[in-house]
Amino acid sequence: MHTYIISDLHLTPERPEIINAFFDFLVNHAPTAERLYILGDLFEFWIGDDAGGMLGADPILDAMKAISQVIDCYFMAGNRDFLVRETFTDRTGFKIISDETVIDLYGTQTLLLHGDSLCTDDIAHQQFRSQMMTNVQFCDEFLQLNIADRIEQAKQARLQSNEHKSAISMGIMDVTESAVLASFEKHSISQMIHGHTHRQNIHEYDINGGKATRYVLGDWHATSSIMQVDKDGINIINSPI
Repeated sequence: MHTYIISDLHLTPERPEIINAFFDFLVNHAPTAERLYILGDLFEFWIGDDAGGMLGADPILDAMKAISQVIDCYFMAGNRDFLVRETFTDRTGFKIISDETVIDLYGTQTLLLHGDSLCTDDIAHQQFRSQMMTNVQFCDEFLQLNIADRIEQAKQARLQSNEHKSAISMGIMDVTESAVLASFEKHSISQMIHGHTHRQNIHEYDINGGKATRYVLGDWHATSSIMQVDKDGINIINSPI
């Protein structure tokens, strides 16, 4: 048996081919696994569990519910879908896990995280995390707005995010090595898996004389980035979309 791990699909009606690729994965590939983890940014934006219908997400949620009846499914929120709440679990059958969760992955203690917490050089994003993403008062007040207002604010946030990305270097938006090393030591693990940066890669480290590995998932844009893990190791499969 094996486990699938994916992230950063950024599903939106504007990119129906990505949605169709996700449907194909859930129907034709995911049932062969024993577990599925989604490590955030499944949606381009998520403005509350009550707004999925208006965003055209119902078919996606239905497909997730179907696969959750077959295998164990887990969801970790990213910076685009941090407003997922408990009713998302009721709707999809996916269990919500917190950022920085350690699991036993076929005998190896492995840290799963979305990845944006490691990008500490991106000051603007870290302010967004502290002032909005992890700010309970902000989230509660935002979710009390009517759906139309939430959609408009989300659109404005996307524009600001795109402007921010175009104004800073790619290096600043990538992880900070000191944050990576601190996470390895904090959780006492030698294996880490995350997304967020869209820079699929495998990074090796020497920590206190021992080997550690950081796996970075790619996004779903031109290709899908699907990590398959079993007792024999880790393989990232890229398929054209």
